[in-house]
Amino acid sequence: MNKFLVLIVFVSLQSCQFFDKKVPDEKELLQQELKKINWKEVDQWPTFIECDSISDKENQRNCFYQMMLTQLQEKLRDDSIAKLFPQLDSIQVKVTIFSDSKVKFEPVVNDSVNLNRSQLDSIFQLRLADFPKVNPAIKRGIPVKTEFQLPVVLKK
Repeated sequence: MNKFLVLIVFVSLQSCQFFDKKVPDEKELLQQELKKINWKEVDQWPTFIECDSISDKENQRNCFYQMMLTQLQEKLRDDSIAKLFPQLDSIQVKVTIFSDSKVKFEPVVNDSVNLNRSQLDSIFQLRLADFPKVNPAIKRGIPVKTEFQLPVVLKK
Protein backbone atom coordinates (compact mmCIF):
# COMPACT_ATOMS: atom_id res chain seq x y z
CA MET A 1 0.00 0.00 0.00
CA ASN A 2 2.88 2.30 0.83
CA LYS A 3 4.44 1.65 -2.54
CA PHE A 4 1.14 2.35 -4.23
CA LEU A 5 0.81 5.68 -2.38
CA VAL A 6 4.36 6.67 -3.34
CA LEU A 7 3.60 5.78 -6.95
CA ILE A 8 0.45 7.93 -6.97
CA VAL A 9 2.29 10.91 -5.44
CA PHE A 10 5.13 10.51 -7.95
CA VAL A 11 2.74 10.31 -10.92
CA SER A 12 0.69 13.29 -9.73
CA LEU A 13 3.83 15.42 -9.32
CA GLN A 14 5.02 14.45 -12.78
CA SER A 15 1.64 15.20 -14.34
CA CYS A 16 1.80 18.79 -13.10
CA GLN A 17 4.55 19.36 -15.62
CA PHE A 18 2.16 18.44 -18.43
CA PHE A 19 -0.01 21.43 -17.53
CA ASP A 20 2.85 23.90 -17.52
CA LYS A 21 2.57 26.22 -20.47
CA LYS A 22 5.54 28.08 -21.73
CA VAL A 23 5.04 31.81 -21.43
CA PRO A 24 6.22 33.46 -24.65
CA ASP A 25 8.92 36.07 -24.44
CA GLU A 26 7.63 39.66 -24.44
CA LYS A 27 9.97 40.71 -27.26
CA GLU A 28 8.98 37.67 -29.31
CA LEU A 29 5.29 38.53 -28.90
CA LEU A 30 5.98 42.12 -29.94
CA GLN A 31 7.84 41.00 -33.07
CA GLN A 32 5.02 38.63 -34.02
CA GLU A 33 2.44 41.38 -33.57
CA LEU A 34 4.50 43.88 -35.57
CA LYS A 35 4.75 41.40 -38.45
CA LYS A 36 0.95 41.11 -38.53
CA ILE A 37 0.44 44.86 -38.95
CA ASN A 38 0.03 46.18 -42.50
CA TRP A 39 2.01 49.42 -42.34
CA LYS A 40 0.89 50.49 -45.83
CA GLU A 41 -2.72 51.06 -44.72
CA VAL A 42 -4.36 53.05 -41.96
CA ASP A 43 -7.54 52.27 -40.05
CA GLN A 44 -8.86 55.80 -40.55
CA TRP A 45 -7.72 58.32 -43.15
CA PRO A 46 -6.67 61.84 -42.22
CA THR A 47 -9.75 64.05 -42.17
CA PHE A 48 -10.92 67.61 -42.37
CA ILE A 49 -13.70 68.62 -40.00
CA GLU A 50 -16.11 68.57 -42.96
CA CYS A 51 -15.35 64.87 -43.59
CA ASP A 52 -15.56 63.67 -39.96
CA SER A 53 -19.25 62.77 -40.13
CA ILE A 54 -18.77 60.31 -43.02
CA SER A 55 -18.68 56.76 -41.67
CA ASP A 56 -17.76 54.83 -44.84
CA LYS A 57 -13.95 54.57 -45.07
CA GLU A 58 -13.81 54.91 -48.86
CA ASN A 59 -16.15 57.92 -48.95
CA GLN A 60 -14.20 59.54 -46.11
CA ARG A 61 -10.96 59.06 -48.05
CA ASN A 62 -12.51 60.56 -51.19
CA CYS A 63 -13.84 63.52 -49.19
CA PHE A 64 -10.40 64.10 -47.69
CA TYR A 65 -8.57 64.00 -51.04
CA GLN A 66 -11.15 66.24 -52.71
CA MET A 67 -10.97 68.80 -49.87
CA MET A 68 -7.16 68.66 -49.83
CA LEU A 69 -6.92 69.14 -53.59
CA THR A 70 -9.46 71.98 -53.59
CA GLN A 71 -7.70 73.79 -50.74
CA LEU A 72 -4.28 73.41 -52.38
CA GLN A 73 -5.50 74.66 -55.75
CA GLU A 74 -7.29 77.65 -54.23
CA LYS A 75 -4.27 78.69 -52.19
CA LEU A 76 -1.65 78.08 -54.89
CA ARG A 77 -3.46 79.66 -57.83
CA ASP A 78 -1.69 82.93 -57.51
CA ASP A 79 -0.27 85.53 -59.84
CA SER A 80 3.18 85.30 -58.26
CA ILE A 81 3.54 81.63 -59.14
CA ALA A 82 2.31 82.26 -62.69
CA LYS A 83 4.74 85.19 -63.15
CA LEU A 84 7.77 83.58 -61.57
CA PHE A 85 7.22 80.13 -63.03
CA PRO A 86 5.30 80.50 -66.32
CA GLN A 87 6.39 77.02 -67.45
CA LEU A 88 4.42 75.40 -64.59
CA ASP A 89 0.80 74.61 -65.34
CA SER A 90 0.65 71.93 -62.65
CA ILE A 91 2.89 70.56 -59.94
CA GLN A 92 3.15 67.49 -57.75
CA VAL A 93 2.90 68.34 -54.06
CA LYS A 94 4.22 65.98 -51.40
CA VAL A 95 1.93 66.31 -48.38
CA THR A 96 3.06 65.06 -44.97
CA ILE A 97 0.54 65.01 -42.14
CA PHE A 98 2.21 64.43 -38.79
CA SER A 99 0.60 62.70 -35.82
CA ASP A 100 0.24 66.06 -34.04
CA SER A 101 -1.86 67.46 -36.96
CA LYS A 102 0.95 69.57 -38.40
CA VAL A 103 1.02 69.59 -42.19
CA LYS A 104 4.09 69.98 -44.39
CA PHE A 105 3.96 70.71 -48.12
CA GLU A 106 6.85 70.18 -50.51
CA PRO A 107 6.80 70.83 -54.25
CA VAL A 108 8.09 67.88 -56.25
CA VAL A 109 9.77 69.14 -59.39
CA ASN A 110 11.60 67.15 -62.05
CA ASP A 111 15.30 67.88 -62.35
CA SER A 112 14.77 68.61 -66.03
CA VAL A 113 12.71 71.71 -65.17
CA ASN A 114 14.95 74.67 -64.39
CA LEU A 115 13.41 76.29 -61.30
CA ASN A 116 14.57 78.22 -58.29
CA ARG A 117 13.52 75.63 -55.71
CA SER A 118 14.09 77.84 -52.68
CA GLN A 119 11.86 80.53 -54.18
CA LEU A 120 9.17 77.96 -54.96
CA ASP A 121 9.46 76.53 -51.43
CA SER A 122 9.07 79.97 -49.86
CA ILE A 123 5.96 80.68 -51.96
CA PHE A 124 4.51 77.35 -50.86
CA GLN A 125 5.18 78.09 -47.19
CA LEU A 126 3.71 81.58 -47.47
CA ARG A 127 0.59 80.50 -49.35
CA LEU A 128 -0.09 77.42 -47.24
CA ALA A 129 0.68 78.89 -43.79
CA ASP A 130 -3.01 79.23 -42.88
CA PHE A 131 -4.03 75.81 -44.18
CA PRO A 132 -7.14 74.38 -42.43
CA LYS A 133 -6.63 71.91 -39.59
CA VAL A 134 -6.26 68.29 -40.66
CA ASN A 135 -6.82 65.45 -38.20
CA PRO A 136 -4.08 62.81 -38.58
CA ALA A 137 -4.63 59.27 -39.79
CA ILE A 138 -5.34 56.60 -37.18
CA LYS A 139 -3.68 53.18 -36.95
CA ARG A 140 -4.81 50.89 -34.11
CA GLY A 141 -6.21 53.86 -32.20
CA ILE A 142 -2.98 55.88 -32.43
CA PRO A 143 -2.48 59.01 -34.60
CA VAL A 144 0.21 58.32 -37.20
CA LYS A 145 2.20 60.23 -39.80
CA THR A 146 1.09 59.88 -43.43
CA GLU A 147 2.65 61.00 -46.71
CA PHE A 148 1.27 61.18 -50.21
CA GLN A 149 1.57 63.18 -53.43
CA LEU A 150 -1.15 65.14 -55.16
CA PRO A 151 -1.13 66.73 -58.62
CA VAL A 152 -2.17 70.38 -58.29
CA VAL A 153 -3.31 72.36 -61.33
CA LEU A 154 -1.93 75.89 -61.07
CA LYS A 155 -3.44 77.47 -64.18
CA LYS A 156 -7.15 77.74 -64.76
